[in-house]
Amino acid sequence: MNKSELVAAVAAKAGMSKVAAADAVAAVFASITEALAKGEAVQLIGFGSFAVKSNPAHEGVNPATGKKIQIAAKKVAKFKAGAALNAAL
Repeated sequence: MNKSELVAAVAAKAGMSKVAAADAVAAVFASITEALAKGEAVQLIGFGSFAVKSNPAHEGVNPATGKKIQIAAKKVAKFKAGAALNAAL
């Protein structure tokens, strides 16, 4: 399912127009993104939780050359599925 299919599904299930559903989906994505950018976790009970994880700088190996390279520290978004979502799968 891609974003446009998600918008269509939300519109159908909520009984709203696709334009309103697209606005709602965009608002949800923007809210989650803003919270993660602030370093906050987002917990959606029954669905799952989003959190920011910091990966430290470390040394890796270039598979093409075999040379050691430095990999910079970075922050990544992590998602952990909730119990209800896992049960549905």
